[in-house]
Amino acid sequence: MSVKTVITSMLSGWLVAIFLCSMVSAAEYVSIDKDGINMRSAPNTNADVLFELPLGYPLEVLKKEGQWLKVRDYEGDKGYVLESLTTRTPYAIIKVRQCKILAGPGSKEKVIGTGVKDVIFAKGERKGEWVKVTHPSLSGWVHKNSVWP
Repeated sequence: MSVKTVITSMLSGWLVAIFLCSMVSAAEYVSIDKDGINMRSAPNTNADVLFELPLGYPLEVLKKEGQWLKVRDYEGDKGYVLESLTTRTPYAIIKVRQCKILAGPGSKEKVIGTGVKDVIFAKGERKGEWVKVTHPSLSGWVHKNSVWP
């Protein structure tokens, strides 16, 4: 086997490994599609209700079990929701006590509002460290560390 063949094989192996790692680490998220949806302790409608979730509440999908999704919220709580009651429309939740909402993507932009913990925003584009968020009466930018996901 030539040196060129060995190097090509090694590079191909590394590329496959990097691709597989990126697939494994890429989290899937959904949001609750209407107000008052139950997160349950098991994948059936007879299971205990853990939480009642509001419209837009974002969740990380851990596993799909039939019509149910095993999910985790930003505080690490786990449970099950019916997949049909979720949407792929991206929402974000403020995860810090308070944050500035800015007119543009940057710390020197004008402050146009304040976000408080547990308020849900529609999630828009991302520019570097900044995420565009929209609420019925406010649209602006927050630092990525202020919201989840």
